[in-house]
Amino acid sequence: MSNALPPLRIPRVLLDPSDPHLRTDADGLVTLRLEVADGRIKALQSLDPQVDLERSSAAPLALTPLAEAHAHLDKAFTVEAFPNRHGTIAGALEANLREIAQRRPEQVEARAGLALERAWRNGLRAIRSHVDTLGPCGLGSWEVLEHLAHRWADRLELQRVALVPIGHWCTGEGEELARRVALSGGVLGGVLGLPGRRQADDAEALRALLALAERFGCPVDLHIDEADGAPAYGLRLLNRELRRRHPGVPIVCSHASSMGLLANGACRRLAEALAPQLAGVVALPSTNLWLLSRQPGRTPCRRPLAPIRQLQEAGVPVAVGGDNVQDPWYPGGDFDPIELLRFALPAAQLEPWRRTGLAPFTTAAARVLGLAWDGVLRPGAPADLVVLAATGWGDLLACTPQRRVLRAGRWLPPPPQQEPSPLLAALPL
Repeated sequence: MSNALPPLRIPRVLLDPSDPHLRTDADGLVTLRLEVADGRIKALQSLDPQVDLERSSAAPLALTPLAEAHAHLDKAFTVEAFPNRHGTIAGALEANLREIAQRRPEQVEARAGLALERAWRNGLRAIRSHVDTLGPCGLGSWEVLEHLAHRWADRLELQRVALVPIGHWCTGEGEELARRVALSGGVLGGVLGLPGRRQADDAEALRALLALAERFGCPVDLHIDEADGAPAYGLRLLNRELRRRHPGVPIVCSHASSMGLLANGACRRLAEALAPQLAGVVALPSTNLWLLSRQPGRTPCRRPLAPIRQLQEAGVPVAVGGDNVQDPWYPGGDFDPIELLRFALPAAQLEPWRRTGLAPFTTAAARVLGLAWDGVLRPGAPADLVVLAATGWGDLLACTPQRRVLRAGRWLPPPPQQEPSPLLAALPL
């Protein structure tokens, strides 16, 4: 049995690029009807906006469910107990270490469970979470996230990255952890290039990490160059090591903030050198713009942020992630991909009507995470949508719109006691 959805306006980047019959308007949107059967897209019928102007202009904007490429579920919602009043990296790290020392598995389970529930309801379909894997609760936190990944597998894909000081991979304990992470389908992580934390043995530690990744066939996702000085220190080091020997596994670089401080030519050359080496870069504007370049009594004029456009032009897939949620590193956020989109578009000067502007939240994020579905609607694709109470990009940027979430052809219930927007009134309860 199949059913047709009301007309929707869907970005062209989220529709089959090989379909020649789709009519795209000036905002990069296609008005169409979707026919759904057995939880999948059965057919797409494009409406001509010139012929059917009234129905086209009144159709709500819809996206495929988004992917969160970088989060920290284990420390989410801890900012009240462990505040960082000065908003500095040093303050965040100090508060983070105090929280880790007191952390218990049941706390991690409660926080991560709340995060996943909100993410699911808000329209996320996948999350990659970095997990503090050292300390009294390190392995306990990892096991909690592993358990939650299995529990949520039919609703949301949860990937886990073992986050440790990069030098830990040089030790016997690091080797055992890498084996444990690989057996559970996880990712190896580390921190390279934090302000004031560069060390003489960084290259040795990075080589050890890459060797373990190769040995165990484990992907890598690094916190790299989350800094407002020493531009691209970690990325240059990584590039040198990868040119010597690539482990043959996907490598993702998260943050890459200080790369944005390079001169144009140097930035372009480094991006081109990294393009064949990396599975992707994850830009994290919320946390980076909150923490970096802080000076008492001054508004910073140079804001370190991954150079998204330059990386894209060089062929590097770039995702935009939310990073921290209500913890010492960033006091805001709520695992809401639409809010992240609304914040990041002006912060990074991305135009959502262009492929390169929307891809970091959708198709490129899926590619960076290696997801089975690229997020493009075509016959046979999952019937998964986030339908917004907005008819175009102006509405979306004006204020946070209400939404309805479609999963496998079924609508999730709307939030209780919410008066539905007229744009969403035609959707089934």
